[in-house]
Amino acid sequence: MNILGISGSPHKNGNTAYAVEYALDIMARDGHTVRYVSLGDKRINPCIGCWQCQTNRRCAHEDDMTELYHSLRWCDALILGSPVCFGMVSGQLKTMMDRCVALRPTWHEELELAGKVGCGIACGGFRNGGLETTLANIQTFLLQQGMTVINDGFGYSHAGGTILGNAREDTLGLETIANMMAHLKGALIRRP
Repeated sequence: MNILGISGSPHKNGNTAYAVEYALDIMARDGHTVRYVSLGDKRINPCIGCWQCQTNRRCAHEDDMTELYHSLRWCDALILGSPVCFGMVSGQLKTMMDRCVALRPTWHEELELAGKVGCGIACGGFRNGGLETTLANIQTFLLQQGMTVINDGFGYSHAGGTILGNAREDTLGLETIANMMAHLKGALIRRP
């Protein structure tokens, strides 16, 4: 299966990047094909609500989102990571999410991401400082795309992977990610 991991952090080599790559490494070791994208170096303009994507089947913007559309269509599963920004996803990830309206071009057609599996990773400075609400932002996006959303599974049953502080040193946080990847593997096996 094809797994896409997107880091929504403005920092290309920060905690969110590490956490998403950690998740992808687990999936790659299990034989999945993985692809990593950092939004930290991408130029993605905000959606302007022109709805050109409904009539022309493509977004009005010519930017780095065009390449990302191909990756989103390619994947069977999507891992979205974000730093906690005032209890929500980063501006970079939110802009990418908004631009995915082009993947649902008319009200009468199947959503392009429908049936895929998705999950989230949130990285923050405090365990109770917005991690769950950031994951809720990610899950809302995934659900509105018609995707199957998973959490970190049995033993934890939180909203997803959560990293506190330095990702490389947060053994509990990395354990939530490893557990979520085990849950993701199971969801992909059960996928119709």
